Amino acid sequence: MREVLQFYIDGRWVDPVSPNTVDVINPATEEVCGRISLGSAADVDIAVAAARRAFESYSQSTREQRVELLQSILDEFAKRHDDIAAAIMDEMGAPIGLAKNAQAASGPQHIKAALRALKSYEFEERNRTTLIVKEPIGVCGLITPWNWPINQIACKVAPALAAGCT
Repeated sequence: MREVLQFYIDGRWVDPVSPNTVDVINPATEEVCGRISLGSAADVDIAVAAARRAFESYSQSTREQRVELLQSILDEFAKRHDDIAAAIMDEMGAPIGLAKNAQAASGPQHIKAALRALKSYEFEERNRTTLIVKEPIGVCGLITPWNWPINQIACKVAPALAAGCT
């Protein structure tokens, strides 16, 4: 049984402000397959404050640094593909083939798309006498559905990181 009782905030694993856990039920077997901590508004505030602090330096990162970061995420994703598929199988009650070949396989495709876009994107554009500079906007708050979790996370996080947002 997996337990994820901490949140990854500000580069480290931290306990929630107010401990509140819930069992994760495999819908196919109706068995408890894990236990997770539920976040509170205070936990979100801490995470947003950390993202704001990180934005100051991350927004100044170069295209090459962002490519390197996204590539490292993609590499780590590949190393953990089977573990991600197993977690999806348990948490969603999905057959392992679907979890492995569709669910877990879809996230990396979004990261690859963000990498392709980042490598060719023009952050500065001259329009006659005007220079248009496209800049990172800040902290992104991303809400994802339960039914394609890793896919939706990758679909939203990868472009935000490519753009220089936190």
